[in-house]
Amino acid sequence: MKVSLRWLADFIDLPDTDPSVVEHALTWLGMKVESVQHLRPQWTEVRVAKVEEIRPHPNADKVRLCSVTTGGSPIDVVCGAWNFEAGAMVAFAQPGATLAGGLEIGSRDIRGVLSSGMICSERELGLGDEHAGILVLDSSIPLGVPLEEVIELPDTVFELEITSNRPDLMSMVGVARELAAYYQIPYRVPPSEVKSSDITLKTSVRIEDPEGCFRFVARELRGIKVGPSPLWMRTRLRAGGVRPISNIVDVTNYVMIELGQPLHVFDGDRLTDDAIVVRRARTGENLVTLDGVQRELTAEDLVVADSEKASGLAGTMGGLESEVSATTTNVVIEAASWDPPTVGRMSRRHGLRSEASSRFERGVDPNLPPTAAARANRLMMELAGGESPLAYIDVVTKSFTPVTISLPLIDVYRILGEVIPPDEISPLLSRFELTNEGTDPLIVSVPTFRRDLERPADLVEEVARLFGYDRFPETLPTGPAGGYTSEQKRHRILRRALTGAGLFQAVNLSFATPSELEAFAPSPEGHGSIRVANPLNDEMAVLRTSLLPGLLRSLRYNQTRGNPSLGLFELGQVFFDRPSPEDPRIPAQPMRLGLAMIGELGPVELDGQSRGVDVFTATAVWRSIAEALDLRDWELTASHPAGFHPGRALAVTLADALIGQLGELHPEIAAHFQLEERVAIGELDLAPLLQGTDRWGLVEPSVYPAVDFDLAFIVPSEMTAIQLLTTTESASELVESVRLFDQYLGVDQGHKSLAYHYRLRAPDRTLVAEEIGEVRELLIEAAKGLGAKLRA
Repeated sequence: MKVSLRWLADFIDLPDTDPSVVEHALTWLGMKVESVQHLRPQWTEVRVAKVEEIRPHPNADKVRLCSVTTGGSPIDVVCGAWNFEAGAMVAFAQPGATLAGGLEIGSRDIRGVLSSGMICSERELGLGDEHAGILVLDSSIPLGVPLEEVIELPDTVFELEITSNRPDLMSMVGVARELAAYYQIPYRVPPSEVKSSDITLKTSVRIEDPEGCFRFVARELRGIKVGPSPLWMRTRLRAGGVRPISNIVDVTNYVMIELGQPLHVFDGDRLTDDAIVVRRARTGENLVTLDGVQRELTAEDLVVADSEKASGLAGTMGGLESEVSATTTNVVIEAASWDPPTVGRMSRRHGLRSEASSRFERGVDPNLPPTAAARANRLMMELAGGESPLAYIDVVTKSFTPVTISLPLIDVYRILGEVIPPDEISPLLSRFELTNEGTDPLIVSVPTFRRDLERPADLVEEVARLFGYDRFPETLPTGPAGGYTSEQKRHRILRRALTGAGLFQAVNLSFATPSELEAFAPSPEGHGSIRVANPLNDEMAVLRTSLLPGLLRSLRYNQTRGNPSLGLFELGQVFFDRPSPEDPRIPAQPMRLGLAMIGELGPVELDGQSRGVDVFTATAVWRSIAEALDLRDWELTASHPAGFHPGRALAVTLADALIGQLGELHPEIAAHFQLEERVAIGELDLAPLLQGTDRWGLVEPSVYPAVDFDLAFIVPSEMTAIQLLTTTESASELVESVRLFDQYLGVDQGHKSLAYHYRLRAPDRTLVAEEIGEVRELLIEAAKGLGAKLRA
């Protein structure tokens, strides 16, 4: 939704029109400001002038010689446009002026006549694409005023992201109503009174599908003249993101932006038997919509038809055959209330999303059609003339009245805490036009334009929104269910550990291409991916079964933009085509932790260079995770998972259960993602990492000296270093730490040498030689149990 600050001024007198102040108020009220566009004149020294005289050019047939004045002496200008005559008010660029694109205006000789300045078209001023004729202004505009004062420039346009449950905010009046509540000032609605004539109403309306259409209002207007809209309306529509077409069509879009009610207008002479019928489409029926596309209709489609054929898709787009054209003289204005799911399904089925469908599928106020139709009728009569019957049609199949909700004050305090004084709750609701009575509970009447308010909790949110979220203290719930759960605490510890390791959190879309996922294989059980029914493109064809493709795309995106060294992690769901263990009705969607690192992330070496990432970078991150979460019963073993570099991949087991893989990306996969360096990657199941206790016990450090020594063992080649390390580490309680510091392969065939550094320490005494010797023998005996022997 685009909101013009100048246009908004028609509905509310803001105490401060500074764009930053208004943006703050909109954000406070929950309307996310996507962007702020400052519209400024693309010209200088352009003023309103009057054409006093038009004469033929003495030496040219296709141009004319015009005398124009801005209030002083007449100036001769040569002009090639023919859409105006003497007496017209025009936009005149004086010598020395600058137009859109930096065009400088001066005086020059045109076929023997000196032309001083230029009479401008919309395109030359940067106001639109019209260039066939010059811009003709309203005759009531005073001479000599700067053009920017006529065209409401400069202006500021806010682009708002409106949530799906707030269709009332997709209008200028809706935004003004919210700001009025914020500033505690009144707002205005546009006039909609219609000057009627004593003529007979010809149109009839019949609703054959009351489940799809709740209300249908039709108004007639006869004897109109279709033409361009006035400049002020075209300017406002462009600011609202709508292309001007003609005065009649523009009015429907203008009212839609004003009030939030989409409208449609029919050429009344093209409606067979002057009939309008709301029905389901017939089998085999076709309709060419306003975008020129022929659409095959089904019995699920709801259409607006005449007595013979469909004339438009209800709430979505009108038909080409009954559209308003330059020769139209009689029109029928449609304002209706449609069933939101019906419009939404029909829009998606035909791949046809319009401004109308985006509003109707959210739920427009069902009582708005009479007001919107009258407003459109009034504007059309002002801009296109004509006369309208006193009578109009209003067929209602389902009535909507304000609903009442009982709001106990205890619900407010239970959700928000005892922050808001009891006597402020009722006035806060009233500012949103939520009239209420009583004390406890409050009986609140919800108007029909707020169909999102259904229960007490919704009203509590309105109270909090207007009271101000920044006024609530940052506290956690108390009591048996208060505070963070153990899982939430460990989740936060995990994120701190990963960011502490130098990684940035990434959030990627849950879609992927099948070829990307095949590189990493779905899962050991062979469960495949889930295809998206209506993907936006081929890159979003399936739901991801791995976090790695998205992380690798993010690495490539950063590298192509000058960020060669980067570490990313993502905490997100993956999806498999098998039943979820928690709910068999939905697919399995476990949470995973994904890692991807590239470039020089390691510490600076003695030569001043940083080491590039490799498999040891991934294991170092894992050790940081394990230490932060106090994971102890884990092991890293060699593995060969799909997508990983053979010989540089490790399986991660926790409590003898496989939870994921670490290692380097396979070079072929790296080339597919256009990554030329080594990439360290990893993917782990999140649930096992978050299981555990958040109760930490203090281990008192020993104040006695440590004893350090080294042992080297000859072991079979297939034995992993971690096997021998964990076995010897558990041989004695006096072993404080073990670290592998050397591996030597130049021994007997089928064997290798592993050297470890051991540290011993007792908590209550200084170790003596005899104890140290005993522990040393225990370590050697434990190693022998694995087939290792002490290296001489």
